[in-house]
Amino acid sequence: MQMAREGGKVAVADISDDGAQTVLDIEKDGGEAIFIKTDVSHSGQVQAAVQAAVDNWGKIDVVVNDAAMMTFTPIVDLPDEDFDRVLAVNVRSVFLFCKYAVPHMRPGSAIVNISSVHAHETTKNVVPYAASKGAMEAFTRGFSEELVSRKIRINCVAPGSVDTPMLWNNPNIKSGAEKITGAVGKPEDIASAVCFMASSEAKFVNGTTLIVDGGRLDIL
Repeated sequence: MQMAREGGKVAVADISDDGAQTVLDIEKDGGEAIFIKTDVSHSGQVQAAVQAAVDNWGKIDVVVNDAAMMTFTPIVDLPDEDFDRVLAVNVRSVFLFCKYAVPHMRPGSAIVNISSVHAHETTKNVVPYAASKGAMEAFTRGFSEELVSRKIRINCVAPGSVDTPMLWNNPNIKSGAEKITGAVGKPEDIASAVCFMASSEAKFVNGTTLIVDGGRLDIL
């Protein structure tokens, strides 16, 4: 929503039909958006999503990689396929969108990946998620060097606790195993940071992570 309010035309790639509602909300707010139902871990579907954006607007200025999932099982009990799925959704998707969107991005464009404070400090039973976010940040640092010649920036935004269903449906939160201490942000707090990192105002910021957590990392 925030990207559209700042003048962006938004392609929402989502495996859930919630993405269609996001598009309706953007349009009701006077913005322009399209919905592409997409399994972001699937190469062919990512390519189709990228092509849909290009077909509509001729180019891509900003990519925001925001897909994520978590598991809440100790590693020794975790099914192999659950680990693979977390890495596919959280990391492979970043690789795929970067690979297929960058050829359509002009100098001055930007990629913003949504990481997490769990890449830096974490808790038990969410190891695949924490590992995936650490991998995302390493990918971002390395790929930033490959993008220098194209004059495209790539960075991460790492939220802390944010008032979303993903937070409150976390079994560790519900059971009390993980305590929410400190500030809980709103989605718009993260959106503002993403828009900044995508904008020309952040033109000298590249290959790094902006932590947006209300100080949560300090007390994890």
